[in-house]
Amino acid sequence: MAFSVIKRRNLWWTISGAVILAGIVAMGISWSRPDIGAPLRPALDFVGGTRLQLELDCSVANNCDGPIEITQVREVLASQGLANSSIQLLDKDSSKKDKQIVSIRTKTLNVDERSNLQSALSQKIGAFDPKGIQIDTVGPTTGRQIFISGLIALLLSFAGITVYLSFRFKLDYAFFAFVALFHDVFVTLGVFSILGLVLGVEVDSLFLVSLLTIVGFSVNDTVVIYDRVREVIARNPDLHINQVVDDAVGQTLTRSINTTLTTLLPLICIFLFGGETLKYFALALLVGFTAGAYSSIFIASTMLAWWRDRKSDSVTLATEKE
Repeated sequence: MAFSVIKRRNLWWTISGAVILAGIVAMGISWSRPDIGAPLRPALDFVGGTRLQLELDCSVANNCDGPIEITQVREVLASQGLANSSIQLLDKDSSKKDKQIVSIRTKTLNVDERSNLQSALSQKIGAFDPKGIQIDTVGPTTGRQIFISGLIALLLSFAGITVYLSFRFKLDYAFFAFVALFHDVFVTLGVFSILGLVLGVEVDSLFLVSLLTIVGFSVNDTVVIYDRVREVIARNPDLHINQVVDDAVGQTLTRSINTTLTTLLPLICIFLFGGETLKYFALALLVGFTAGAYSSIFIASTMLAWWRDRKSDSVTLATEKE
């Protein structure tokens, strides 16, 4: 029996709707929290401020016997007037006593304020390894410029793709391809909003790069399916649009799966072995590429069929009334 995307299109739409709704709820919660204040937890790149990454010196006797307690770190920050700071443990596995790191993102601190905070934390949770201390400071103006530039690039890519698809295909093709792109970006945003709430995952300038990459990958897969839809219509002009879409998806399904899998495999390797800098960049691409393959097969194609079928019914009804 041939695979049919049309028969279960309500299921595909429900799955996407549930994932997007969960993301919207997570973004609303993130926005309402004073320590985040945005739909996603922003990294230093966007909001500016000071980030301190401190690693316990496990060469000191009894210094790493227990894990770093977030409550103790928060108490020290509150005593320094930094209660709204973001705290993240980069190694939460208490069985690994050779590397315990705490990352703190707070407002911009001068040299004396950083020294006082570091000294207070050292007294509370233990001595830090001088080689494991990393301090980054980004001004709020620079962070705002990075965010605005990335957002403009993303919007321009959407506009360019929409214009291109409008010329290459009919307007309804372009519209539903745009819906699929919006779906992929929103799914990725929602997943990272949830991760920001649960695991403290932050989004930086690389995240914007990943969104641009996701948009390019997603539209490529959608164009392949839409091209096949046009070919099937040209060969069988009397075939119902639902059957046309089922045939087009069936003919491109293997290619879409193979392309997605061969793309995801190296990303999985980067996520597992690429280090902290590329870890969440690779994760964003994993989420976005998976959503892109899903939307091309199950969202863009089925919505096009639904619209064409509805449009055909409207024309038929108008003809009957005449």
